[in-house]
Amino acid sequence: MTGISFFGGYIPVYRLKRDVIADIWGRHSLGGERSVANNDEDAITMAVEASRNCLKGAPTAEIDALLFGTTSSVFKEKMNAALISAAIDLKENISTLDFTNSLRSGTGALMAALDKVKSGSAKNVLVTCSDCRLGYPRSDEEQLFGDGAAALVVSDENVVATFEGHYCVSNEMMDVWRNSNDTFVRTWEKRFILGEGYINNMKRAIKGLLKKYGLEPKDISKAIFPAPDSRSHKRLASQLGFDLKTQVQDTLLSKVGHCGAAHALLMLVGALEDARPGERLLLACYGDGADAMLFTVTDAIERKMLQYTLRAQLEEKLMLPSYARFLSYKGLVETVPGEPFRLMPSATVTWRDRKSIIRCHGSRCNSCGLTTFPMQRICYNCGSKDDFTEVRIADLEGLVYTFTLDNLAGRSDDPVVPQIIAEFGGSKVRFYGMMTDCDPEEIKVGMPVRLVFRWIYEGAGMPNYFWKCSPMRNGGNDL
Repeated sequence: MTGISFFGGYIPVYRLKRDVIADIWGRHSLGGERSVANNDEDAITMAVEASRNCLKGAPTAEIDALLFGTTSSVFKEKMNAALISAAIDLKENISTLDFTNSLRSGTGALMAALDKVKSGSAKNVLVTCSDCRLGYPRSDEEQLFGDGAAALVVSDENVVATFEGHYCVSNEMMDVWRNSNDTFVRTWEKRFILGEGYINNMKRAIKGLLKKYGLEPKDISKAIFPAPDSRSHKRLASQLGFDLKTQVQDTLLSKVGHCGAAHALLMLVGALEDARPGERLLLACYGDGADAMLFTVTDAIERKMLQYTLRAQLEEKLMLPSYARFLSYKGLVETVPGEPFRLMPSATVTWRDRKSIIRCHGSRCNSCGLTTFPMQRICYNCGSKDDFTEVRIADLEGLVYTFTLDNLAGRSDDPVVPQIIAEFGGSKVRFYGMMTDCDPEEIKVGMPVRLVFRWIYEGAGMPNYFWKCSPMRNGGNDL
């Protein structure tokens, strides 16, 4: 019995009201708000967070493969999935693969994972999908797009939703695309995109799936399909015969926006969080054709879930105050760099210290029990040499021990850099680094924090990643 055993999503804490974008351009607002990745977030870091959320309570050591889907790859000729795998501390003898350049990258990766498990070439496959696309300034897409990520574990054990089958349609057309040197998503005439592209292809895939398995719209408990906009979503649901109020999953468009290749899986995560045993879930995704997939929810869905729910993430947010901050976070305007961004990296040093830098491993002395980060060959407590056990500290929770606010090191859009020393876990391992996703004025000693994987700076043509502290969220606030 092959299907989904664990699931989790990630929505950046920052949001921007669409009214703010509309006011800048003197045009109509599409209403609601969109998610915005922080200036130290990208497709890789969001995929790491979604994967960490998904794997809470999962047998991480038993993951055999990681498949990553996106249209906004950080690396064009380097495996993004390998970096994600290291950051979430998976074993090294696993298969990793990137699925890119299509809005169907997420569903494509999911079907490949299901095939791997069903064929026996892997037992547990982690599928993660993340996107942060850019729409042209003043366009509808600038308001409608959002940033986010989702992750699923495909397995043949402890399955919460069994895979029943799929139906796919391929249709070559130039409706939504990006060339290799494009920053912004290109689009053709909207009626052509929605009519000949989205509506027709999604109807063919969904109707084909229902016919293939002898089902009718009323047999589906929850229909999960992203849409370019709310009107098209309602139109498609109506034409297919689904009840919009009872059968159709919330698109998240009004609160998050369209998260590209990740959006179908993000909606599936939302549906699974509220699913009940016996329900049939229909998942569909558009992009040069369409994928449609059928799942049946099992009794295992009622087990206790440790994941940070999408519902909680939607409520716990910080509002960006200006369109200028949005442009800066998206890299569309260049800010004055601070001291941390003038460093020169070394691929050799990063590789040598990758267990501490990427996997967030510390060392626990086997003689006296002291845990230190980064890993130390010589214990500064008892002096023992090369006698330690590697331990991962990224998943521990901690408290701010002390901090300072550096007013000289930051970027012009974030001029204050909080430098933090935090204590994590019962062993009180201390971590020194930066704080992110916060208002510097609200930091205080004893504040609960967690570690997150983030972009630090770029040098020598390489994006450099490390770990930062982030506040433990328990309510929505404005920045």
